[in-house]
Amino acid sequence: MFSAAVVVLLLVVVILNLVLLSKLQGQNLQETRLRDDIGRAGQQQALESRSLREELSAGIQRFSGQNDQRAEALRTAVTQQLLEMRRDQRNELEALRAAVDQRLLALQNGNEKKLEQMRQTVDEKLQTTLETRLGESFRLVSERLEQVQKGLGEMQNLASGVGDLKRVLTNVTTRGAWGEVQLENLLTQMLSPEQFERNVSPTGSGERVEFAIKLPGPNAGTPVWLPVDAKFPSETYQRLATAAERCDVEAVEVCAKELEAVVRACAKTFSGKYLSPPHTTDFGILFLATEGLYAEALRRPGLAEAIQRDFRVVLAGPTTFAALLNSLQMGFRTLAIQQRSGEVWKLLGDVKTQFGKYSTVLETIRKRLDQATATVDQAAIRTRAIEKRLKDVEAQESDGNLIEEAAPDAEPVEAGRLIRLANVS
Repeated sequence: MFSAAVVVLLLVVVILNLVLLSKLQGQNLQETRLRDDIGRAGQQQALESRSLREELSAGIQRFSGQNDQRAEALRTAVTQQLLEMRRDQRNELEALRAAVDQRLLALQNGNEKKLEQMRQTVDEKLQTTLETRLGESFRLVSERLEQVQKGLGEMQNLASGVGDLKRVLTNVTTRGAWGEVQLENLLTQMLSPEQFERNVSPTGSGERVEFAIKLPGPNAGTPVWLPVDAKFPSETYQRLATAAERCDVEAVEVCAKELEAVVRACAKTFSGKYLSPPHTTDFGILFLATEGLYAEALRRPGLAEAIQRDFRVVLAGPTTFAALLNSLQMGFRTLAIQQRSGEVWKLLGDVKTQFGKYSTVLETIRKRLDQATATVDQAAIRTRAIEKRLKDVEAQESDGNLIEEAAPDAEPVEAGRLIRLANVS
């Protein structure tokens, strides 16, 4: 039984193998046919590609030939057109050159004519201007020569005047008077007439100084005098100037020492005659009439300090004396301010009192203005209320026939309402 089943199973397996083998053979036949078809299709495609390539090559060759012919024709046409254009341009340029040459020639001729006219005009104007300028120059030179001649005449007159002045100044009295006049002019220009006096005897001994400046004293109404005296030793100064012009060093030194001795003697005399504290100040001012004399005095080493230390005298030239007077004037103003300071404080006290009263008045005015503002605000409120009522009346009058029929009866009522509203407000 078991062997029969095995035999059957083996038969079944053999049959299945045969079936599978037959299927495999059929598939191999189909694959062989497919390969043959693919091979034939490839050969056919290769043949078609070869023929297409040959046709394409022939078409390209034909197209290249046609393009070469067309390019050659186009090149020939363009070359002819360029030749024609060049020929035309050459003709136009020749015509333009001829026209330009003609115009340039005409312009050149016109410019030459205008330049000739301008040259003639300029020559005429230059000739006229030159003649005018030369005439004016000769006239100016003549006038200047006349002025120079007049100046020389004036210089001669001035030289004679200087000689006369020198002869006048050789007199000591006249020279002193000239210094006093110069000193008086400076005092008059810088100070008021009540701030200085002339020919004052400050010591009470009969010796009178030329000028004295009033300074406030310790007692009211009793001034303290500042003595000022003018000196002009012209002979010594003239000898010094002459020696300096000759460049004579020894003579300059001798004259300078002589000038120093003269200034010291003047300062000593000034101190002994006019300084008497407390009637005068502790120092006085010695006025040297010229800046050159003052400079020579300051050039001597230690002279100004020694005179101020030994004789209590201050040297001053015209410029320095003006500065001293300016300082004194400022001192007078400071003193006047101090004297008036009490009056100023009293005036400030009155102003303070009046300002307090003014503040009270301003406070009252502010209260009144506040009250007036409140009253105006109330009036504005009442005005707005009345306007509102009047608008209501106008709205009622515009309602139509009903309002027209009721208007005679409503007017007294509305009027009475407005009166009551005004009274309430």
